[in-house]
Amino acid sequence: MLQQLSPLLRGASGDLASWLHTPERARIKLCLLTILLGFGVYGLTVGLWRSPLMGVFVSLKMPGLIFLTILCNGLLNGMLGAVLGSGLGFRQSLAAQLLSFSIAAVVLASLTPVTYFLTTSAPSSGDINASTAHTYFLIGHTFLIAFAGILANLHLAKILIATVPNRRVAALTLFSWLLGNAFVGAQLSWILRPFYGTPSIEVAFLRDHPFDGTFYEVVWRSLEQIFQGYQIPVLLIAMTILFWLHTPVIRLFTLQKNNQQSAKP
Repeated sequence: MLQQLSPLLRGASGDLASWLHTPERARIKLCLLTILLGFGVYGLTVGLWRSPLMGVFVSLKMPGLIFLTILCNGLLNGMLGAVLGSGLGFRQSLAAQLLSFSIAAVVLASLTPVTYFLTTSAPSSGDINASTAHTYFLIGHTFLIAFAGILANLHLAKILIATVPNRRVAALTLFSWLLGNAFVGAQLSWILRPFYGTPSIEVAFLRDHPFDGTFYEVVWRSLEQIFQGYQIPVLLIAMTILFWLHTPVIRLFTLQKNNQQSAKP
């Protein structure tokens, strides 16, 4: 399995393009298994803080969240391929998303020793400081998932650069895919909550009213609780850092543009 994953993890444009142009069943199964195991193990350490049962629930729900996001955005991305002129159909769009989330799964799986240590070292769910620990877990894991997503986006950019002939179309395609994944994935995560397990609420697979509220509301309330009036500056700083972390992705498109210009007589 690791030998098959190595070309994907190296991120060579030729290997990534080959995976996309020839999405064989073995490669698709490998991506599905990687997502299932990577996000499952990571999800176990996320929910374990609340209880072992919660850990089992999250280990099932987190891969499910990824598969639902891929399915929802796969249809949209296939239509965007026709609108933007990328030449990527439904099958190739789904394959690209599977490749990207497989990278994120490997990154998060590699972080599980750290997240497990944080889970076992933090105040327990019955402690007087459990509410504060829950808030920090929510923000901390949001940034860890964002970090894994950035690395996956770097590979996704390489895929598009290798398969889409036009730099502008490749950049627009990547941007639209990222917006779709962020919006759909965040809201689906809210519907499938809990993932961390609020200490004051009984452990359950789903909330009684899963469609009440939004993901963005709870993140905003958590920022208010932690930073107490300074959440807007902190949010702006976080967005700036997020943009700065994406500079390798931006540099890929800029480098391609410079190469195209230098190739002209």
